[in-house]
Amino acid sequence: MKIAIAVSGASGSVYAKVLLDTLSAIRDNFEDIALVWSSNAQTVWEHELGNRDYAAYPFTVYDKNDFFAPFASGSAGYEALIICPCSMGTLGRIASGISNDLVTRAADVMLKERKKLLCMVRETPYNLVQLRNMTTVTEAGGIICPATPSFYSKPATIEAAAATVTDRILQLAGISIDTFRWGNNKQ
Repeated sequence: MKIAIAVSGASGSVYAKVLLDTLSAIRDNFEDIALVWSSNAQTVWEHELGNRDYAAYPFTVYDKNDFFAPFASGSAGYEALIICPCSMGTLGRIASGISNDLVTRAADVMLKERKKLLCMVRETPYNLVQLRNMTTVTEAGGIICPATPSFYSKPATIEAAAATVTDRILQLAGISIDTFRWGNNKQ
């Protein structure tokens, strides 16, 4: 499986960290994991997490303006794009069909190829424009997965709470991982 991960500048860098940590642990299960950062993503990471660990992940990183990145074309055969977190600006550009950078171009490719586009939106509350953009992306074939943690697994840390969302988005992408499943009583 080949997947791409995009990190936008929305608040919620802990979600990106937990997702990238999980993917790092299982990276041998993938043919390729590509990574692209929006203009503000690393700045937000540094502010929220207090480090520059985003530079240490073992994935190929593409510049946000690199339209020669393989996942900028449907012919490269990427199965999924996960945008984590997905800012409302990024979502709005996707919903409007504006492919002005690699993140929005890759999203456009996933939709046109009928592949998995997963947007982990991070905002609260939603306004009507944002809700309509979510509807538009959903109607086009994308999946909106709000960054809303669950608590029935009794997460003990902020990372564990974030994992309730990142594990779910990996499952939605078709990636099998060992995680809490309702009814299995795994703690």
